Amino acid sequence: MTAAFPCRICARPVGTTFVDLGEMPLANAYLDTADLDGVELWYPLHPRVCDNCLLVQVESVVSPEALFSDYAYFSSYSESWVDHARRFTQAAALEFALGPTSLVIEVASNDGYLLRHFVEAGVPVLGIEPAANIAEIARAAGVPTETRFFGRDAATDLVERGMQADLLVANNVLAHVPDLDDFVAGMAGVLKPGGVVSIEVPHLLHLMAEVQFDTIYHEHLSYFSLLTGERALRRHGLAVFDVEQLPTHGGSLRIWADRRAGRPKSSRLHALRALEREAGLNHLNTYSGFGERVERCVAGANGFFAECRASGRAVVAYGAAAKGNTLLNACRATRRDIQYVVDRSLKKQGRFLPGTRLPIYPPDRIFETQPDYVVILPWNLRQEISSQMAGIGEWGGRFVTLVPDVRVM
Repeated sequence: MTAAFPCRICARPVGTTFVDLGEMPLANAYLDTADLDGVELWYPLHPRVCDNCLLVQVESVVSPEALFSDYAYFSSYSESWVDHARRFTQAAALEFALGPTSLVIEVASNDGYLLRHFVEAGVPVLGIEPAANIAEIARAAGVPTETRFFGRDAATDLVERGMQADLLVANNVLAHVPDLDDFVAGMAGVLKPGGVVSIEVPHLLHLMAEVQFDTIYHEHLSYFSLLTGERALRRHGLAVFDVEQLPTHGGSLRIWADRRAGRPKSSRLHALRALEREAGLNHLNTYSGFGERVERCVAGANGFFAECRASGRAVVAYGAAAKGNTLLNACRATRRDIQYVVDRSLKKQGRFLPGTRLPIYPPDRIFETQPDYVVILPWNLRQEISSQMAGIGEWGGRFVTLVPDVRVM
């Protein structure tokens, strides 16, 4: 049992268990051949919920520098995600009249997957990306990018250099932030007086309803509802005026906020507040029992693996995704269960998954070995992946997802 730790919003001790996943390796700590003779570091993965503000969170066990200075995730490898970003940039440019005199800043801008669309439209941009290897790719693609972590100091520096954002974008980064106060203060500080913030986060409501426990890993420190997102922003003078429910990452929120510029509150915001109240996210007892549902999900996945072993059916996996590593390590999967994993990322090919040490190959490996089942680990991309790999049907191969239960397609 790990000790309580301070809440990232209200600083009170966080002790109530959400789910205890035991010890896990870091989900993005992929191994090279030379690492296989060494000892991996495993850390407790024990999300808890704050009794006071109800933020679900895990304790930070590794520094951000160790996690993100050289990163294995490249946003542009997902065609659906790039298309999602393109639609966002078009809508935002129109809604907020962004043009040649505007500035769009994206925090955790990755390989320029989003900002490149603003660049093509003639809107000035700046990316802030802590991973040097990924920032270099963005710059090579024509997206101005600074390699640094974001917070108060970075915001102050940008303002002193004459850079304030008409639009500040923070997609799938708030969950990764160990010092939430510092990060949100930086967001508020770098905005122009009439500027707006767009934040995308996976929605805790979906995580709980659909048992998306595999989205929990050490790099994801906080798990937000609209309720807790508003509380975190409000502490630094940022007022939410609109929210969108998105299908990305299994169900996400796009939260719109400003520095109390007086924008009217949307009907979507009022409706989602009511939906979360109806779901009980404002009551602590709603968060109990999630661990039992996770145990049933893991048991179902292990049952599928056991049936395949008994019948001699070959199983492989698509997507060396962080969420897949949580799932496979929760199942204590081995090569008897899944022979190998494939991934489009050149950064991951030729390496091994953390914990399970499954080898990672290019996707063509599947057509060479013709397995019976292909488990799609990034289940949020199942339509994209199953379309790309539809050829497995030629030998009777079938796709499988394991969360929230076993589904053979």
